[in-house]
Amino acid sequence: MPLELEIAVSPGRPPRGAPFVVPVFEGEAPEIAGLGEELAGRIVRAARRRSWTGGRDQVAAVAGDPPVTLWGLGPRDRFDHALLVSWLQKVTGEARRDVQPRLAVRPPIHPVTSGAAGAQAVCRLTALAGYRFDEFKSSPKPGTLTACQLVPVPEEVGEYRRAAPTARAVAGGVATARDLANTPPNRATPEWIASRARELAQARGLSARVLTPRELDKRGMRAVLAVGGGSSNGPRLVRLEWGSGERVIALVGKGVTFDSGGISIKPSKSMEDMKYDKSGACAVLGIAQAAAELDLPFRFRAYVPLAENMPSGEAYRPSDVVRCYNGKTVEVLNTDAEGRMILADALSWAAEEGADTLIEMSTLTGATVVALGHHGAALYTPHDGLADELLTAGADSGERLWRMPLWREFGEEMRGNHADLRNVAGRWGGANAAAAFLGEFVGEVERWAHLDIAGTAYVGSDGSGPAGATGFGVALVLGWLLRQAGRL
Repeated sequence: MPLELEIAVSPGRPPRGAPFVVPVFEGEAPEIAGLGEELAGRIVRAARRRSWTGGRDQVAAVAGDPPVTLWGLGPRDRFDHALLVSWLQKVTGEARRDVQPRLAVRPPIHPVTSGAAGAQAVCRLTALAGYRFDEFKSSPKPGTLTACQLVPVPEEVGEYRRAAPTARAVAGGVATARDLANTPPNRATPEWIASRARELAQARGLSARVLTPRELDKRGMRAVLAVGGGSSNGPRLVRLEWGSGERVIALVGKGVTFDSGGISIKPSKSMEDMKYDKSGACAVLGIAQAAAELDLPFRFRAYVPLAENMPSGEAYRPSDVVRCYNGKTVEVLNTDAEGRMILADALSWAAEEGADTLIEMSTLTGATVVALGHHGAALYTPHDGLADELLTAGADSGERLWRMPLWREFGEEMRGNHADLRNVAGRWGGANAAAAFLGEFVGEVERWAHLDIAGTAYVGSDGSGPAGATGFGVALVLGWLLRQAGRL
């Protein structure tokens, strides 16, 4: 769905008629710089009321034109990206309930919201606060809130004005990733995703190539073929390329359009969430879209392996031995460890073509969710410099990463009995062993990273909140790219 909420930046007083939301940290005075004497006076008088404290989600209405709402953020030292997201969603949600077409918001003054990275985050998250996926609803309700004016303090206006166009492109990439991941598996087959990738490439000036099952077989990409062999929807491998810079950035994303577990079938509980097992691929396509729109000075290559993992008489089996594109053989011990199989072929192709940096994203293991919950993604890389860069990008974007180990022992656990490798190891440290397995397919690329986004790619259907894809990783990687280009 296209983004419905248009973002603009005001250098001073908010427009008349539009409700104006002013955040206030607990125990602090509201930020009134640049608002004009009359409006500032109304805000200050309201904040002096005995009942006002600025506690989290405390609100106070201030009459006049524009009408003002003071909104408490709670203690300053507890404010972070998660609370910023929650606050923006509540603010825009309230405007929609009041059927307001326009809204003005003063961003908080805080390290999370200040400077180039903070301005990017606020603009992006505000644009995405209007995101919804209702393509399959028979009577979708049109959005009522269509425009949001950001009114930063005067010293931040320049940063916010520079950030807004870039943040809009990043938000568009996130929305694309969410749309693709949210699309159900009866539509989002490997062929359908490949077609959407072609359309994206045509619209943004990227070159696109899609390998069919026959071409995969001819190239010796038999890991992708093995995983997709049990489905009537045959596998694909998409390659996109854009740009002409000297530096080559390769992105790889896992695209299992539905994961039943194959012969090693999953329990039925929450299996409906397995449509999100393509989230890594969807994120890579969203990144490619925004990177081309932003005209970043790099050459990009994106590799997206797509397969549906189903049980049938044609499905691959436990104990099968599969030869991957780089010639290494893998003994299949569990057909539900399918993501690393299709990534093996895609990583091998990316490494063969060469890259200065290779970043792969996948909903790879439940073990990552055990370790980090739904609060961050696991980062694996042997390169300390790349680790620091990505950790910084994660902190800037609010898409947190935690670096995990790639110790030699994990690689040894993945050695096969009757093949070079096996696709699962023992019970313990499963996410680490999976990352070590992927390291067998990156060739001579030294700057490579694996992001296991299993716990952050979607909000599940367990009733804990609105279900749906998050687009995790798009803002993070684009923020990293913008820093590499000197534009953040």
